[in-house]
Amino acid sequence: MVLITAVRDYINRMLHDISGMKVLILDSQTVSIVSVVYSQSELLQKEVFLVELVDSISMSKEPMSHLKAVYFLRPTSENIQLMRRQLTTPRFGEYHLFFSNMLKDTQLHNLADSDEHEIVQQVQEYFADFVAGDAYHFSLNIASNHMYMLPAVVDPTSLQHFCDRVIDGIAAIFLALKRRPVIRYSRTSDIAKRVAQEASKLMYQQESGLFDFRRAEVSPLLLIVDRRDDPVTPLLNQWTYQAMVHELIGIQDNKVDLKNIGKSSKDQQEVVLSSEQDAFFRANMYENFGDIGMNIKKMVDDFQQVAKSNQNIQTIEDMAKFVDNYPEYRKMHGNVSKHVTLVTEMSRIVEERKLMLVSQTEQELACNGGQGAAFEAVTNLLNNENVSDIDRLRLVMLYALRYEKENSVQLMQLFNKLASRTPKYKPGLVQFLLKQAGADRRTGDLYGNRDLLNYALNMARGLKGVENVYTQHQPLLSQTMESIVKGRLRDVDYPYVGNHFQQSRPQDVIIFIVGGTTYEEARSVSLQNSTNSGIRFILGGSAVLSSKRFLKELEEAQRIARTSSNVI
Repeated sequence: MVLITAVRDYINRMLHDISGMKVLILDSQTVSIVSVVYSQSELLQKEVFLVELVDSISMSKEPMSHLKAVYFLRPTSENIQLMRRQLTTPRFGEYHLFFSNMLKDTQLHNLADSDEHEIVQQVQEYFADFVAGDAYHFSLNIASNHMYMLPAVVDPTSLQHFCDRVIDGIAAIFLALKRRPVIRYSRTSDIAKRVAQEASKLMYQQESGLFDFRRAEVSPLLLIVDRRDDPVTPLLNQWTYQAMVHELIGIQDNKVDLKNIGKSSKDQQEVVLSSEQDAFFRANMYENFGDIGMNIKKMVDDFQQVAKSNQNIQTIEDMAKFVDNYPEYRKMHGNVSKHVTLVTEMSRIVEERKLMLVSQTEQELACNGGQGAAFEAVTNLLNNENVSDIDRLRLVMLYALRYEKENSVQLMQLFNKLASRTPKYKPGLVQFLLKQAGADRRTGDLYGNRDLLNYALNMARGLKGVENVYTQHQPLLSQTMESIVKGRLRDVDYPYVGNHFQQSRPQDVIIFIVGGTTYEEARSVSLQNSTNSGIRFILGGSAVLSSKRFLKELEEAQRIARTSSNVI
């Protein structure tokens, strides 16, 4: 909640103090930052009559001096250049400039030099440089997210841009929270170490004054981990509502594109899935697929009752009452049809791709031992004509991650079968995944084999039986949070940066996954926070992954690694 509130407060402050008709000008990243926390109707209430992108506004020459321009941009050199050009030939009556992060002195001087007409009323830094999609989950929406898999020598400039964006996002989180953290990172990851050290340098040296909030409480913990410590979670099919919608259809900035799905009406071509704006979604986002079906049926029944009472209009009073309630009725109608459309489409995909069959084997590979049975199950699915190419690839990857140290002959048999059954399969992609995220590269105990306590828990869970075979997998993140709550996160696995140590148990922990988060992990964080352990966890990452995106980025990293002669 705290992140959504922080971003909303920044936007309220931007728009509230500027009276009259306004145009809000955003860039391709701040448009996401604003849209997930602020609806269009709320913007209208603040007298924002036009929302434009900064690069498209450059194309237009039409003067609009009756409007006040409110710019909210990332402080990139491209945006500063666009801004300077627009100030040279101003189109609006007033200019109010807000930047989502720290401006450099040179950028400020350049803007001042360009303001020859003296129309800039204010320049402010409002630290909303992250997309706060859910109460405890944020993303940086980095497009070149595959960069974290490549060694620094391959493309130093692009990797530096990637790291800079990650540092900017992390800095903005702590400036918005008005805290300075103690920083730890995943020992086996070069990129996590680099991000942790650069963040520490920024907060404790370069901008130490800005981050010195002189607060007496225990410092929060910032834990930087690498996606490759847990490559299993982004490869699995999902069976809880939000995660499933993203995996099978796709969520971008809390919006779902339904244009190509069934007979969606004009106003349902793109729908919003926001826990802030949709009470049904808030109550059901972490529920499993079976329960969602029953809950939607109840919602449809409730709606039909309301619709029936609305049909019974006999008097002028009834008519007036219906007109008063019509906006609410229409909203309810839209909500019902949105969720029915989503669940219907997901049911179709599950049936078409035989995902219940596939997912059962995936969960066995992720959670239980037994190589012989696993080999047989994966082989059968590879031979099944109804199983899609992407599902075959994911199954072999999950098998390889689980049994890479065991029977190599069986692994080679699966590689060969995959190559013959799946024409789109890129040769060597599974091996590339093992090189990137195999057992020797990971921090933490992904399969609970080394840690006796985890081994015992897995045994107990196996004996007791699992409530739902499709949701038995727990991300590595759950173990990490449990270790933090119990004060058992090992220094040898997650060293501190510099000489800033945790004196006592933190009350706030921000876990940042370089390489991206999943909605399954966001669910784990939300469930952990509901246990009232005394620690509030917030999860962030460079992107939000589905298995499709994870595989696409793996392919892209493999392609670059192959073409680069520098890779050792």
